[in-house]
Amino acid sequence: MKKFLEGSQAVAEAVKLCKPEVISAYPITPQTHIVERLSQMVADGELKSEFINVESEFSAASVILGASATGSRAYSATTSQGLLLMAEVLFNLAGMRLPVVVTCANRSVSAPINIWNDHQDVMAIRDSGIIQLFAEDNQEVYDMHLQAYRIAEDPQISLPVVVNMDGFILTHAYEPIETLTQKEADDFLPPYSPERKLDPARPGTFGVLADPNWYLETRYAMQKAQEAAKRVVKKVASDFKASFGKFQGDVIESYRLEGAQTAAVALGSLVGTLKDVIDEEREKGKKIGLLKIRCLRPFPEDEIKEALKEAENILIFEKALSLGSGGIIFHEVRSALYTSPSRPNLKCFVLGLGGRDVPKSSLKKTIESFSPAMPDLNFVDLKEEQIKEHLYVPVS
Repeated sequence: MKKFLEGSQAVAEAVKLCKPEVISAYPITPQTHIVERLSQMVADGELKSEFINVESEFSAASVILGASATGSRAYSATTSQGLLLMAEVLFNLAGMRLPVVVTCANRSVSAPINIWNDHQDVMAIRDSGIIQLFAEDNQEVYDMHLQAYRIAEDPQISLPVVVNMDGFILTHAYEPIETLTQKEADDFLPPYSPERKLDPARPGTFGVLADPNWYLETRYAMQKAQEAAKRVVKKVASDFKASFGKFQGDVIESYRLEGAQTAAVALGSLVGTLKDVIDEEREKGKKIGLLKIRCLRPFPEDEIKEALKEAENILIFEKALSLGSGGIIFHEVRSALYTSPSRPNLKCFVLGLGGRDVPKSSLKKTIESFSPAMPDLNFVDLKEEQIKEHLYVPVS
């Protein structure tokens, strides 16, 4: 059945189907509508769950850690500074191998204060051990949450999953969503019944002290779980298609890459805009395609290498920046292609930071002006006249 829903409401509807036993909530723009809707569902008796209002995002993450450790399916949502305040606990969640799901409404981080969309918040925790999925539109956001719990709770994996959706662009946008019934969701996502949990009848512990004789092995086990997660992500996507006839999954998605000399690479809602640009450029006879990265962690190195093996020019569009280094996705894709015999021209284009609009005209101009002689790192629509106001040293 189709419903016309705000993105945040679609998330709440999907989470409801997953039947979390514990939900922790702390309001922060632009994710607040998600937990507001879930609180209403709990209050109205539509969802049987312990809804806990907390005093900070650190507490919100701590609540779902404790709940998951005792064998409960748990959920929370956050964004930006809130995600960073959760960071200490997120590392613990991964290290303790607790399969919670968190929605991140991607938003820029301070300072200066900015509440609009980019991906700098979640990129800051990419090495935590958490599985990271990125949605292009709200239908994918909806479908992704059921898949996220299946992935996280797989006994081979048992790691947290962060589902990323672009703040405001998706969280506050209304779209028709093909929804599922509770029975359909129950058939796809079985009840959570972990083998390891805190139980007085079977005393145990999580997160014990690991001295130098043990710590390395914990990281090795998490790395192997991440590597196995690629296979599980693909399997869950195939199962979803078999159940509902929709393929909302896999670690990457190719769009018109057949015979493409130039390939754009992106993740999140920017992918939708780029698809329109690709179509228009194709009509002009330009051999160009698009690679969408849906799963950032585990990083789909082999899949990216295969998908881009024929491309001569690769343009990485990303809404984040590793200050002092450059584009984050750029470096990871370049590393993946290091052994490629073709050695394509690879350039990074940073755009959309702080929620700056990314119109098709900017993307077209970037694609059409591409040159192998460009620097590796480029900033799209940079207002050069404003730069000196924000520097503490003169620009030579």
